[in-house]
Amino acid sequence: MTLYTGGTFDLLHYGHMNFLKQCSKISDRVIVSLNTDEFIYNYKKKYPIMNYEERKKSLEGVKYVDSVIANIGNEDSKPAILSVKPNIVAIGDDWAKKDYFTQMQFTQEWLDEHDIVLVYLSYTKGVSTTDIKKRILDGSLD
Repeated sequence: MTLYTGGTFDLLHYGHMNFLKQCSKISDRVIVSLNTDEFIYNYKKKYPIMNYEERKKSLEGVKYVDSVIANIGNEDSKPAILSVKPNIVAIGDDWAKKDYFTQMQFTQEWLDEHDIVLVYLSYTKGVSTTDIKKRILDGSLD
């Protein structure tokens, strides 16, 4: 089985590790679709701290990740997903209250048509890249 997940993975931290570990427990192969610097800028109006190559190399060093690909479709995740041909698309459960389908530009029907199951995995509370950036700027530990 192949699992697809995507994201920015800036300032790789233990929340990312927990998520990727969960991914590896439910699949034989974990493929990460990594957002490009340009896509991140267009979406968030700011660049990540680490550039694409730095983030890619960091993820390639994670034992739970089998391969890292570029998010070739940017806003439309379907081209990247189809390039992997996964059985599972995994996301954090912090998306459970958001419209992930609109964000990724696919539908449940599209997933069904391609025999893909969408799963929500536990989000690690108490750590995020946004919080880490804030701590760095504030010079604080919490």
